[in-house]
Amino acid sequence: MKKFTLLLAAIFSLSLAGCAKVGSEAWCNDMKEKPKGEWTANEAADFTKHCIF
Repeated sequence: MKKFTLLLAAIFSLSLAGCAKVGSEAWCNDMKEKPKGEWTANEAADFTKHCIF
C-alpha cells in the first residue's frame, strides 16, 4: 500500500510540474502548436533562446 501511495504521489507531482522541460524538443514542439497569443513573455524568450538559436 505504501508503494502504491508513493507511486500516486509521483504521478500527481509530475502532472502538476508538466512533463516537458523548458528547452527540450517536446517543449519546443508543444510551443509551436500553442497559439502565439497565449504565450507569456517568458515563454517567448525561452522559445527564442532554446528552439531557434
